[in-house]
Amino acid sequence: MSKDHMFDLLSKLLYPIAMTSLSPTSPEKLRVDIWSDIACPWCYIGKRRFEAALQNFAHKDNVEIVYHSFELDPSGPALNPQTSGQMLAQKYGRTPAQAQQMLDQVTQTAAAEGLTYDFDQVKLANTFLAHQLIQLAATQNLGPQTKERLLRAYFTDGANLSDLETLVALGAEVGLNADQVRAALASGEYASAVRQDEAQAQRLGISGVPFYVLGGKYGISGAQGPEVFGQALNQVWAEQNPAPLTMLGSSDADGCEDGSCEVAISD
Repeated sequence: MSKDHMFDLLSKLLYPIAMTSLSPTSPEKLRVDIWSDIACPWCYIGKRRFEAALQNFAHKDNVEIVYHSFELDPSGPALNPQTSGQMLAQKYGRTPAQAQQMLDQVTQTAAAEGLTYDFDQVKLANTFLAHQLIQLAATQNLGPQTKERLLRAYFTDGANLSDLETLVALGAEVGLNADQVRAALASGEYASAVRQDEAQAQRLGISGVPFYVLGGKYGISGAQGPEVFGQALNQVWAEQNPAPLTMLGSSDADGCEDGSCEVAISD
């Protein structure tokens, strides 16, 4: 892809958003806020593509990633007894064969990113409780690890992420205290944090995921390719950290400074 074409594409994908409800970013750090749902197959794919772009970003050690909660079906039952194919066929008015083709295509796309999707084993769980676990983990700097483990549990392992004890075990895997996880999820301690994230998404006009906000200022929607994410990171970083001036001409040319204008006297 040519540089001009990439710039044109990026100008359509990277668009300003309201900054008022996001934490400020600093020149030393590029903050990336990511809204996603654990039950969203494109969110896991987008995560891998963003990570690939980040790996090649010159300032990757100065990027702060913050995950935010988003539920695609907040009113859904704790556990939907349907299969993934049945759910798609019913939701989009497709035949079983068409629904299976959709799942096969997503599975192939995921495989290209190194992910294993097993939709025959996926349990269509309400993700509200799982999002609370990520909120808890974030308070102990384990948010990204927990997000990754839950995505794999959902799409690869066939775990029921609406089940309390399943979440306790998964939390313990990433280093959280099992008793603390059990107590926090049972009491709903982090339920309001999930709702706050979702309310913030609504204020920003986010209606689908994955959604990325770079520098508290620009939004990217969808599981874009690594090249798009990479160009976006470079563009926003350059805006936050403009290059110093390159001086041209002689440094001793006549001029005024420090409140005076000295004039050299010829002999």
